[in-house]
Amino acid sequence: MDIKIYYEDTDCGGVVYYANFLKYFERARTEYLADHGLSVAELQQQGTLFLVTHAEVFYRSSAHYGETLEIETTVVPKRKTAIIFAHTIREQKSQRMIVEGSATLVTVDKTGKVRRIPNSVLEAVPIVNPIATEAEANPASPRP
Repeated sequence: MDIKIYYEDTDCGGVVYYANFLKYFERARTEYLADHGLSVAELQQQGTLFLVTHAEVFYRSSAHYGETLEIETTVVPKRKTAIIFAHTIREQKSQRMIVEGSATLVTVDKTGKVRRIPNSVLEAVPIVNPIATEAEANPASPRP
């Protein structure tokens, strides 16, 4: 997903205001789900809501007015009721690393009660195994 940086995104020095990266993460999660056939609005109508319980942002370099940023998103399982959306943000032309971060989300019903992640979500999004061995990550590579 690409985000063009407008003046409204920046501080008086033309640098992206730090809290905006959390908004960019939110947009990226919504687009990521849509790209995999899931609508946040439809999930809400079906009784599944997502709540952020933890977020981390690691600032690597500044982003500036006029730049375009690329956001890459992956999903990592955490437990039966939570998933982690991991985000990497780079400046489009130079591929300079701007931000790395993640958000842990739990699924809840309309009353706020924690519930399992629906199978429709788990089946739709590719889940990355963070503890994969090199052989699992590269199944075509020869095994010792």
